[in-house]
Amino acid sequence: MTDWINRALLDDVAQLARDAGAAIMQVYARDFEVNFKADESPLTEADQAAHRIIAAGLVALTPKLPILSEEDIEGFSGADDQGRYWLVDPLDGTKEFIKRNGDFSVNIALIENGEPVLGVVYAPVNEVLWMAARGIGAVRIDAEGEKPLQVREHQPGQPWHLLRSRSHPSPDMQAWIDKLEKHDEVRLESVGSSLKFCRIAEGTADIYPRLGPTSLWDTAAAHAVLNEAGGAVIRFDGSPLGYADTAELLNPWFIAHGLGEIDWSRF
Repeated sequence: MTDWINRALLDDVAQLARDAGAAIMQVYARDFEVNFKADESPLTEADQAAHRIIAAGLVALTPKLPILSEEDIEGFSGADDQGRYWLVDPLDGTKEFIKRNGDFSVNIALIENGEPVLGVVYAPVNEVLWMAARGIGAVRIDAEGEKPLQVREHQPGQPWHLLRSRSHPSPDMQAWIDKLEKHDEVRLESVGSSLKFCRIAEGTADIYPRLGPTSLWDTAAAHAVLNEAGGAVIRFDGSPLGYADTAELLNPWFIAHGLGEIDWSRF
């Protein structure tokens, strides 16, 4: 069913992410207003400008595929009859954008039967792009060129390089880390947005546990990248994190990880 997904489509989606990133950086370079949605999450004109670029581009690329974007939830009426839809966060890490720390991204994913089969993540500040599609593999593209992605394998006795949210700490998260530290040494690093998944995909970190709220669009694009790089994203019961149920926009708690034999459920 995914035989129509090819490198040309992936490149086209990547260009949309770059175009959206350019619009975001225009706002980033000047003063801007911050508004708040009903759920008290922040919203800027950069979010909206990026959404317009991505939505128009996806309609041009795949006119019949529905789009679920964080900035147009009401416009989504469900996946098509093959379980496909685009899942978009035009500006993931709006809090990081407002703080001007650079840890934000553009996220575009294609979902098929609840699984992320294509994903593009673009970090506009550093002009770094991660992209992947099922059967094509995962790559990082920056000023030095294109590099294939492969997660690393955690070696017994070595510290776990654990990534956590920069702006969303939680007592549950800290309690989980405390449990892990009773068994193994842990090296902590705080990173914003979906860039945590990308760090694991490129082999510079081991795990990212999330014991707090995230939305479908926060994770899907980078989830696709991590999958193709050899990693996985699982719920705490060990099942894969999925995207079929769009009636529930929040993800359950999850763990994104590279390679390494460990039963995460015991934590």
